[in-house]
Order: sequence, then C-alpha cells, then structure tokens
Amino acid sequence: MLKLRLKRTGRKRSPSYRLVVMENTARRDGRPIEELGYYSPITKQYKFDVEKIKKWLDFGVKPTETVSSLLRKAEIIS
Repeated sequence: MLKLRLKRTGRKRSPSYRLVVMENTARRDGRPIEELGYYSPITKQYKFDVEKIKKWLDFGVKPTETVSSLLRKAEIIS
C-alpha cells in the first residue's frame, strides 16, 4: 500500500523532511517512488508540488496523520 510520508533529512538536532510517496512497509529513509516537496519544522517553511500531490491522492494514496495536517495547513486538502 502506498502512502504519502515524510522522509527525514538534515543533521542531528536539525531535522528537515521531504514529502514522498513510499510503500508503507519501506524504511523511513528508504528510496521513495517520488518526491513531492519539503518541510522544515524549525523554520516552519514548506513547499509542496500541489499538482503531483493531487494526482497521487486521486490514485488512492493515503497520507499519514502528520502529512494530512500539513496538507490541511497548506490548504491542499480540506
């Protein structure tokens, strides 16, 4: 089952995340199917590719709870 998840990048104590489409059984930092944007919790910056996210959601990919809340804040989903 495919999911929209966050993949951790960055250094120790300085996290940043990439929004990716991955198999739900894959490792957190494993190879994604596609990268759709990024999120930095320290600076609260994010950039998402809205068209690609909507395409994957139409395919039936389910976002995790954290990703759902980020997409709601970005007003991509309701």
